[in-house]
Amino acid sequence: MKLKVLLAITCLALTVSYGKAHAVVEYKILTGAESGIYHTIGRDLAKLVAPGADIKLQVVATGGSVANTHLLVTEPGAKLAIIQAGVLQAIANGAEAGSAEAREQAKSLRVVMPLFATELHYLVRADSEMNYLHDIKNARINVGDVGGVGGDGGPATQAIYRMMFGQAIPEKNVSVDSNEAALVKLVIDKTTDVVVVASGQPAPLIANMKPGANKFVKLLKFDVNQPLGMQVTGAYQPATINAASYPNLLAENLTTVAVSAYLVTFDFTVKDTASTLARFARQLCQSLPTLQALGHPKWQEVSLNLPTLGAGLSYYGPTEKELRACTASQPQEAAVPAVKAK
Repeated sequence: MKLKVLLAITCLALTVSYGKAHAVVEYKILTGAESGIYHTIGRDLAKLVAPGADIKLQVVATGGSVANTHLLVTEPGAKLAIIQAGVLQAIANGAEAGSAEAREQAKSLRVVMPLFATELHYLVRADSEMNYLHDIKNARINVGDVGGVGGDGGPATQAIYRMMFGQAIPEKNVSVDSNEAALVKLVIDKTTDVVVVASGQPAPLIANMKPGANKFVKLLKFDVNQPLGMQVTGAYQPATINAASYPNLLAENLTTVAVSAYLVTFDFTVKDTASTLARFARQLCQSLPTLQALGHPKWQEVSLNLPTLGAGLSYYGPTEKELRACTASQPQEAAVPAVKAK
């Protein structure tokens, strides 16, 4: 009888302990505009991964990567964010150069895993003399509305311009209209020369163009073998835009530039937070086939292998340990390459 009572008490204690360790917690993931791909990816994580890790994940729309680097530190409950690799690398470079603000950010931000490539679509008028990215010097460029769907285009567009031409886009040539408003200025008003849409393909704005769109606009190509194109390095890489993504605009594939998106967290040291994020990473690894089957098509490009990060960037220890252990015990099939130049 005493043994049965002891066993019952032990089982109850284990049940209470287990329930307490896995009580549902409420976290936030910082994404981008509601109509953008980052927000869609966040919803996929909230629906298909977080519940299995006992997390109620609120998907928060934001102004994009730059805003997320600050909000991850200041927004109550924010534990995850999707941030451009180029933005993170710029912070790391700033810290190396001596910026106190960048140094503080670099100390606190940690990568969970790379996600997918975000293609940069450079749209110009169909009759424009520009055909390549290296033709855009001194052009009037719309980099996207900060806070809007194109909010992440600005940092990437500026970084690529600086790499190619050794300077920032002249202030008088920069506009930050929404992509829709910028297209009107491009085609109708002709007060803008280039509209940059930063979005994983197919970008809805371009994919939804009607037949005959190629009579009004075209996409610029990136020539990696051209001297100016060879200056584009680091977080930015050649990528193929598939004609199938934009059948009313393209007759064949073309090469552009892409920048990777990273799932990022803060360098949390509180034990409960660290263990919960580790559990999230373990569930993410196990749920990747579900994400690829039911989530956004960009999940097809995601690999759980953790590559070497750029100088000054680090993985978050608890999630890194879980992802490496999970991939070692459950080998994943090779993912579709995130970028592939032709």
